[in-house]
Amino acid sequence: MKITTRVFGEIDIEEAKIIHFQGGIVGFPDLTDFALIHDAEKDGETPIRWMQSMQEPNFAMPVMDPLAVYPDYNPVVEDELLKPIGSLNPDSVLVLVTLTVPKDVTKMSINLQAPFVINADERKAIQLIVDTDKYPVRFPIYDIIKKED
Repeated sequence: MKITTRVFGEIDIEEAKIIHFQGGIVGFPDLTDFALIHDAEKDGETPIRWMQSMQEPNFAMPVMDPLAVYPDYNPVVEDELLKPIGSLNPDSVLVLVTLTVPKDVTKMSINLQAPFVINADERKAIQLIVDTDKYPVRFPIYDIIKKED
């Protein structure tokens, strides 16, 4: 299917690549279908991908694997919360967090309290709210990323 996006212009997205969030995402309950997109020009250079809404072409969020900047990230969640995304095979679970890049990029952060958990085998996902003070909503990552360059 073709979609015109704000970030990437017109792109083709295979139906098999669409991930379904049964209850939408926090703040956007009507946005239920997304595709993960990476910038082909920067492939391999950055851990950042885009979660592109299929219902709202102008809505895309930068996301990344939290382990790239927070190696000990391992929130505990009740198994019951993960039931909507089917049986989980550890090899097919993808955890992503949103990235915020303000005008002052040195204040770049990720949200460790509201991860997306994706069952890649079934293309189902859920956004969870982690009920702990251990993981901040705004975890600064600019210095961590700069050290890796």
